[in-house]
Amino acid sequence: MLADQSRSQIQRLIKDEQVTVAGKVGKSNLAVKQGQDVAVVLPEAAEATPKPEALDLRIIYQDADLAVVDKPAGMVVHPAAGHSTGTLVNALLHHLTDLSGVGGEKRPGIVHRLDRGTSGVMVVAKHDRSHEELARQFHDREIEKDYLALVWGDVQAGRRIDNPIGRDPVDRKKMSARARRSREAVTRIVRAEHLNPAVTLAQIAIHTGRTHQIRVHLSVIGHPVVGDSLYGGVHRRVPGDIKAVQRLERPFLHAARLTFKHPADGRRLEFVSALPADLQGVLDELRARHPQDE
Repeated sequence: MLADQSRSQIQRLIKDEQVTVAGKVGKSNLAVKQGQDVAVVLPEAAEATPKPEALDLRIIYQDADLAVVDKPAGMVVHPAAGHSTGTLVNALLHHLTDLSGVGGEKRPGIVHRLDRGTSGVMVVAKHDRSHEELARQFHDREIEKDYLALVWGDVQAGRRIDNPIGRDPVDRKKMSARARRSREAVTRIVRAEHLNPAVTLAQIAIHTGRTHQIRVHLSVIGHPVVGDSLYGGVHRRVPGDIKAVQRLERPFLHAARLTFKHPADGRRLEFVSALPADLQGVLDELRARHPQDE
């Protein structure tokens, strides 16, 4: 019974007093003796199939084959442990009626993903042929993806970061460039606006799409994304002229542009997403305090 539960799930059950040892509520540090009865009360399984939810979602473009959406920050892409509702999939099921089934019942139409804290443009497949062709373009690196990130320090345009990354062996929530099992990952700094010696607004292109790729790579070179608590981007003390960054409640990372070929007719499509208000407000204040030369 417990073999199907992860360590963290078992710890949660203990914390919620759903585990008893010899008739008494068990503690995480309790040594179980031979012959003692251990009882576990498992919560009812959550419904597997996501349901449509009338969540706010900006649809930039759609036709019979695909939709392009502007994912807000804070929205998880598909249902997962701890996020069975409120996801992009739940929103898509409400706004669209003809999603591809290739991704399975929990990920219908999903061809790629953005981190929960990352906002910006995504493409969604409406049927299986479209899904397969878009997935091929991602796999063959034919799709162009540009991001905007505010990073710590003075990073220069033209820099290429080529570091394989994989799951961190110690913290499973993180990715790492020192993982034992790593996959190729390439990130390039396309443009850089030096707002202040302390921070740079960078336009970033990725040639691969690994989990947390930009966040990991920028941290590796000593320029973590501002506001990224997982990879060293949150500073408790900052100079007064960049105090605006302390308003950030998530990493300053935005998927600004996505370019690909239409899966049905091959025409080149390009979609852009403007910075959302929380990021734009911080950027405006930084620029006002450090006006650039004309």
